[in-house]
Amino acid sequence: MKTVKEKLQLLRIKMKENNISAYIVCTQDFHGSEYVGDYFKEREYLSGFTGSAGTIVVLEKEAALWTDGRYFLQAEKELEDSDIDLMKMFQPDVPEIDEYLFDKLSENGRIAFDGRTVSIAFAEQLNKKLSLKNISFVYDADYIDDFWEDRPELSKEPVWRLSEKYAGVDSFEKMRILRKKMSDNNTDVFVLSALDEIAWLLNLRGNDVLCNPVFLSYMIIYADSAVLYADEKIFNEDIKEYISSLKIEIRPYMSFYSDLKVIKAENHVLIDSRNSNYLIKMSLPDKIKITDKQSPVILMKSVKNKTEYENERKAHIKDGIAVTKFMYWLQKNVGKMQITEVSAAKKLEALRNEQEGYLGPSFTPIMAYREHGAIVHYSATEESDIALQPESFLLSDTGGHYYDGSTDITRTFPLGRLTDAEKKAYTIVLTAHLRLKNTKFPYGMTGTQLDCVARQPLWQYGMDYNHGTGHGVGYILNVHEAPNGIGWQMRNKKNMYAVFEEGMITSNEPGFYCTGRFGIRHENLILCLKGDKNENGQFMYFENLTMVPFDWDAIDRKYMTDRDISLLNEYHSEVYKRISPYLDEDEKAWLREKTMPR
Repeated sequence: MKTVKEKLQLLRIKMKENNISAYIVCTQDFHGSEYVGDYFKEREYLSGFTGSAGTIVVLEKEAALWTDGRYFLQAEKELEDSDIDLMKMFQPDVPEIDEYLFDKLSENGRIAFDGRTVSIAFAEQLNKKLSLKNISFVYDADYIDDFWEDRPELSKEPVWRLSEKYAGVDSFEKMRILRKKMSDNNTDVFVLSALDEIAWLLNLRGNDVLCNPVFLSYMIIYADSAVLYADEKIFNEDIKEYISSLKIEIRPYMSFYSDLKVIKAENHVLIDSRNSNYLIKMSLPDKIKITDKQSPVILMKSVKNKTEYENERKAHIKDGIAVTKFMYWLQKNVGKMQITEVSAAKKLEALRNEQEGYLGPSFTPIMAYREHGAIVHYSATEESDIALQPESFLLSDTGGHYYDGSTDITRTFPLGRLTDAEKKAYTIVLTAHLRLKNTKFPYGMTGTQLDCVARQPLWQYGMDYNHGTGHGVGYILNVHEAPNGIGWQMRNKKNMYAVFEEGMITSNEPGFYCTGRFGIRHENLILCLKGDKNENGQFMYFENLTMVPFDWDAIDRKYMTDRDISLLNEYHSEVYKRISPYLDEDEKAWLREKTMPR
């Protein structure tokens, strides 16, 4: 097996042969996905860094990797002795990629990358900065493929149809609404490449990306027809007939780019530069008129219809049963039997499997004991797996897909003896979580504005966390979904969060991390709904979907107000009411004690 240094050397040989000054490797697949199939994991193959976000720039004599605060600790460890420098994004004195390249490259340099894995927005940001040095792009280069032996094949998993019983709205209606939005934008062709958008639009689901029920595909949508680009083998005859009934033609996955080149120049094309790759734009005819605007499908699917969010309530009862049973089992058995991070994750997965309609995990589980909890996106391996002891915390961030919807929950479980510092952090983060959920606000606000509600309790004690407070969640789709979210660290107007609409589902997950000691995160999914409307406008509020208790054993009441305590008691009352009917007598008695008003 080649080392990282050997792989970098092979890449630099290819760069020299082609007169390339810099080579860029992004995390994305051809569709801008956050999580990707094994075929697309070039960045991981090249560097050894396994996080879900990161970009590598390789120069003649140096290399650097950019990633965000979720992965700083993980990247430091995985990049050790790799000759790849870690660039901690959004930190003081850390240049952005375009600034780094502008500083490092000489006039008339050449940058190469696989244009199918680089977004239009990113490429244009580079071009805006680097054109001052007359630096050009080679955008059809996949040099790593030349030396990646035994590279996995493109996934071709079967596709299945999501009935209207779960989807709420049929695909005919979704296509009608989409075409109306295309017309409103004076466009007659929509080029769509985001996998979750295609799956949602067609009420189809697949299994080409781990934990993300999507299938590799592109679409070109016209005013009265459409073409779906995918491997025909993934569709059974019933699905093919269904697709045909929608006036959609199936063509080979790899023929997409050649078809872009022959779209008639008089057409007006809609593309979303944030979710479309650079080769898409470069494949369109030169004189064609392009409108670059956020895909209409993004907002359409983020606002769950009544059927979807009522189903989500059912999914979260099922998930709450599984996680509550896990919490009971964990606290009854830790210190009495061998339990490790990996075996704990397997136990929770087994409990979810007992629930009707369970489809599988919505992301790779995080089971992080003690100091591992300070690594925000830690994932236990055979090498890192450690045994749980009756002390400190287990941070558990997991989720599942059900026919009723998708879940994402984090609980920080106290396993026994805690320090004062651990109790303080647990309590303060919990107050942040409670206060955000119980905020009422006027329509028109975004998560950028609401973020400070969650952070203020931590800021009061000089504490903070280096990740967003919340993200949108798809309906049996990607667990991270735009455009709704909660956070203040937005870098530009194009990435601003959307206004909260009734039906949006968002995570509420403040945290605190003490490197080398412990991590705290409390996460529920919350549903945005309309509240009172009066002379001051329409007010909005959040409903908790997640139904799993927090633990009074980890709480230091002196960091809570009377209102905080009342809010926790109200939540616990709801948890007991909804979950206890599904527990056995011992579990029910235990839950009654855990949720008793204090």
